[in-house]
Amino acid sequence: MSYETVVGLEVHSELKTNTKIFCGCPTTFGGEQNTHVCPVCLGLPGVLPVINEKVVEFAIKAGLALNCKINKFSKFDRKNYYYPDLPKNFQTSQFDLPIAEHGYLDIEVNGQTKRIRITRIHMEEDAGKLVHSGTTINDSSSACVDYNRTGVPLIEIVSEPDLSGPEEARAYMEKIKSILEYIDVSHCKMEEGNLRADVNVSLRKTGTTKLGTKAEMKNLNSFKMIESALAYEIERQTEILDDGGHIVQETRTWDEAKGMTVSMRTKEEANDYRYLPEPDLVPIITSDEQIEAIRAALPELPDARKKRLMAECGLSEYDAAIITTTRQMAEYFDAATAQKADAKLVANWMMGDLAKNLNGEGKSIEESPVTAQRLAELVDLISKGTISSKIAKTVFEEMWKTGDAPEKIVKEKGLVQITDTKEIEGIVDSVIAANPKPVEDYKAGNAKSIGFLVGQIMKQSKGKANPAMVNDLLKAKLD
Repeated sequence: MSYETVVGLEVHSELKTNTKIFCGCPTTFGGEQNTHVCPVCLGLPGVLPVINEKVVEFAIKAGLALNCKINKFSKFDRKNYYYPDLPKNFQTSQFDLPIAEHGYLDIEVNGQTKRIRITRIHMEEDAGKLVHSGTTINDSSSACVDYNRTGVPLIEIVSEPDLSGPEEARAYMEKIKSILEYIDVSHCKMEEGNLRADVNVSLRKTGTTKLGTKAEMKNLNSFKMIESALAYEIERQTEILDDGGHIVQETRTWDEAKGMTVSMRTKEEANDYRYLPEPDLVPIITSDEQIEAIRAALPELPDARKKRLMAECGLSEYDAAIITTTRQMAEYFDAATAQKADAKLVANWMMGDLAKNLNGEGKSIEESPVTAQRLAELVDLISKGTISSKIAKTVFEEMWKTGDAPEKIVKEKGLVQITDTKEIEGIVDSVIAANPKPVEDYKAGNAKSIGFLVGQIMKQSKGKANPAMVNDLLKAKLD
């Protein structure tokens, strides 16, 4: 039987505030266990929470960037459940009146654009972290709790079940990450749990509209994990349905070592949490003026930036998409082209040698020893014909090591391109005289032989002869 896959994501993103959502404890990652805590985030008797205004601002920012309607009146609620990493036995979250609703995000997969509806964005506090004795919860005999993460501010971005497979889920998650980085509200370090997703998946018979029973996979914190877990779960559910069985609504976890999802518990419904309004926090009232001030402060977002680079700089859709993957890359490109450097050449160098060196050393573009201004200067030397593209690679490697200006390196190492016609003509004549066989082959119709001759000329000139002039002079003499 044929089935359609239906996927919805609940994306949790920690916000990059200095302090927690309801107290003054630091949010820094990696502190000694249970040192970033206080009576408020530990939920001790008699304490009162106070909302961090920056959390509200960041949540509104995210809502606007994801095309949501911002609710001018929203409130916090208590989500009641017991788990060792939740010291209060309830999580302060938002239920019926979240900060933002009814948004959307456009993704591209296989050249097709698809709109994914966003149901809501709400604020909440993160829970603590269980440290298991084994590799997973299922093979552990004990667990300890680190409450440092308790109370770290989160937004949860809930999509409608509009995604239809692993590729779309990955594209959606990548786009969410890119936007949150652009608006600078989250570090989005997935390996540190800054950004993670709960993935809901179900199958239904092809051509029908009734949703099947879903399984939820919790805390997937890498793009590969999301794809792998979804692929496995689709296969698992397909086999059950084909065998005449039925899917149990449950929460599952991804076991990386086994390459499979494993059942954790039957899935709770919203009414199981016994939501009630948080009595210790006043409602959040936001004015139109406040919302518009935050909207006006938003940076140029990835899609708008991509369109601008295609229209103003003549980049291809592919190149513009790569350049706008992160805000830092896009700003590096803008800084380089602001020096009037050739936009296409800048993009090529960024996606080529610069990316290769950054990846090789595990550096981000902000850590690049070659600044945007220096890359612009290198591109300018190529455009003017001062150096060839081949020599430019040598210059770039020296720039990477020293941070020196390309013009300085070219002068010190004597790498200026030879553009004197007589000098090049002398080298061409010398190579023709020394290689009669390739010359005869070319004249006999073997066009490939000219490549050997060009190589010999470039070798004799130590790569400094202007390639275009070499080709023109060589063909003129041979023809």
